[in-house]
Amino acid sequence: MQKEYLDLEEYGIVGNLETCALIGRNGSVDWMCLPWFESPSVFGALLDPGRGGRFLVTPEEKFHSFHGYISHTNILETTFRTIQGQMVIQDFMPVVGQSKQAVLYRKLHCTWGSIRMYGLFAPAPAYGSETPEYEKTEHGIRASHGDLALQLVTSLDFQIGEEGAASRFVLQEGQSAWLVLAHGDMDFDTSNAANEAAMERTRRWWNNWLEQCGGKRACAFEDDVWGHVVTRSELALKLLTNPRTGAVAAAATTSLPEALGGERNWDYRFSWVRDSSFLLQALFHLGHHQEAMNYIRWIDEKIAKEDSARTLQVLYSLHGEDGAEERTLSELRGYRDAKPVRIGNGASEQFQLDIFGELTNMIYQTTRYGRNLSGAQWRYTRDIVNMAAEVWQEKDQGIWEMRGEPRHNVYSKVMCWVALDRGVRMAESNGFDAPLEAWRATRDAIHNAVLERGFNKQRNSFVDVFDGEELDAANLLIPVLGFLPGDDPRVLGTIDAALEHLSAGDGLLFRYTIDDGLRGKEGAFAVCSFWMVKALVLAGRNDEAEQFFLHTLDYISPLGLLSEEVNPASSAMLGNFPQAFSHIGLINCALYLGLMRGKDSGQPRPMGME
Repeated sequence: MQKEYLDLEEYGIVGNLETCALIGRNGSVDWMCLPWFESPSVFGALLDPGRGGRFLVTPEEKFHSFHGYISHTNILETTFRTIQGQMVIQDFMPVVGQSKQAVLYRKLHCTWGSIRMYGLFAPAPAYGSETPEYEKTEHGIRASHGDLALQLVTSLDFQIGEEGAASRFVLQEGQSAWLVLAHGDMDFDTSNAANEAAMERTRRWWNNWLEQCGGKRACAFEDDVWGHVVTRSELALKLLTNPRTGAVAAAATTSLPEALGGERNWDYRFSWVRDSSFLLQALFHLGHHQEAMNYIRWIDEKIAKEDSARTLQVLYSLHGEDGAEERTLSELRGYRDAKPVRIGNGASEQFQLDIFGELTNMIYQTTRYGRNLSGAQWRYTRDIVNMAAEVWQEKDQGIWEMRGEPRHNVYSKVMCWVALDRGVRMAESNGFDAPLEAWRATRDAIHNAVLERGFNKQRNSFVDVFDGEELDAANLLIPVLGFLPGDDPRVLGTIDAALEHLSAGDGLLFRYTIDDGLRGKEGAFAVCSFWMVKALVLAGRNDEAEQFFLHTLDYISPLGLLSEEVNPASSAMLGNFPQAFSHIGLINCALYLGLMRGKDSGQPRPMGME
């Protein structure tokens, strides 16, 4: 009997760089949006098993299953074992440029014995709100609704019924079958030979993509213990990176809950500005300079379109559309009945001071990697720095995007300091026109204010807001950003306070201690664990850093994927999946640990280690 909901760690992801499919260990495609990540879902059983739609291929008998990726690729293999036989399903999508349309290939191969299988092709367009019309074709099944057309080509006999198109079949040892699903009417060869060739091209594409950066890749990542998880993070991050625009999706999903049964359910199919400097650090040190430059170009275009630095958004659509209006889909149950299901994200309308520091830091980092700023680029950079100087004393929603009243968030003030500091550095080293005296004075004023009002002597730690008492894991980035040295007593106190009061178990941290007013207790925040490791490295506590990192790796999925959070009680993954920020954190964490071991990065030293 199929489980109604799978654990997130039971899912793998395949994609074409513009969209993806989440495929469970039971052989079910439970999440797929077409044609883009942020498009409405056509398979959405992840959020509602009853009406969301799925594309299932699974044994009819009781089975055990496991899955993995073909080495150095995003080709997923799921193996099913029954008493009678064994079946392997290989799932993949050719990347953009290899195919004119989004295509999901599913190859079934019986490796021994015989195995009885059940297939169900049941798309549910528009987040499950529409029912498609089915028709038999010469080569399979066509499902359509309005402008949407899905073509399933297969030699297996699918019959149209009330639930969709279904098939029961048996494969004997050595026999194979293909199911090829295309978005739009198919106009390409789907013979077995052509399908095999498509899989080989896809395998070579992923292998070549990794090999192209081999000579530029920092040797700091070469470690037998965690090298493979860095590579998997790298491959997952690439799946979330759009080759046409350069934007990187924060995650592939929407509304996967940070607290089961609670309301902490958000749409992460957008690109967040705050990921920028950490993302570029990861890409440059991995040797993926083209992806880094594509992302920089995308950011440049976004900044250039804004009327002023004040109107910069926290997040942007992956394809250039304005706005991310948030609304709920009340008819969907939600993952494990966590409601509401949201599309769009209201954080796009928030005022968050930290983005000025993130953008300026990103621009500064690119100059360290050899980029020369044009006059226009310096002008908008100067505008961002000036804006940080103007508004740093205002309240904001902060990095955690609190939905309550704005506050004087300490981390936001630190990031305004970063904007001024990086602006001063760029102007001094390049001779750019800038109000340097005013910038230096404001930088010093922010620094003094954070030290006087952001550090709580009783708690011996930086805290979440000015004159506050609650802890915030974002303050672990203070040494990483160069605000204070890693061995400063106030940094050491913040590390120890976080280890004592934010700990959610070995290798896990909660992100803050404050009651944020939302229902449900959220899990440990994955990226905070990686921030802790970097803080420990910069504090010279190397053994602790390595042990903490190794404990954190215990919570990665069997496929090497990370969600946003972890349930400390069950070790189950929570939040949207896979999460770019978590994988970026892991990559940069491995970089710091490699440098700690004396391995050359081959690139400028990362933040905090300059």
